[in-house]
Amino acid sequence: MKQLITILFIGLISLSVNAQDKVAKIKFESETIDYGTIDKGSNGVRVFKFTNTGDAPLIISKVSSSCGCTIPKKPKDPILPGKTGEIEVKYDTNRVNPIRKTITVISNAETPTVALKIKGLVVDPSKKNVLEKKDKSIVQQ
Repeated sequence: MKQLITILFIGLISLSVNAQDKVAKIKFESETIDYGTIDKGSNGVRVFKFTNTGDAPLIISKVSSSCGCTIPKKPKDPILPGKTGEIEVKYDTNRVNPIRKTITVISNAETPTVALKIKGLVVDPSKKNVLEKKDKSIVQQ
């Protein structure tokens, strides 16, 4: 009986060791999205696409941004090995200024924390003519 218990115990330990060898890996198509120059009030939604290149399900536990003007949305379900997923980011384009924000992704991946970035410039189209006139007057002087 002792031998049977010992064999079962060793078998369970070896199973748990083998299970720990599998790891999820997250690979983004791009870690930066450039909005370019966009008009105030335009569509601020962009998508970071990624693939689980590991051999265990990828679970994204938290996605947060450096500012309340940027709202990220994480996948609800685990991403199986070899499958793709998306993190949607919505920037509030009613703010006229440069965009420089960081989105932090926390998961069970081999690299558990990844910093994604968005950048660009939001301009007010009603003030473009004022800026163009100002630029022309500077050039003429």
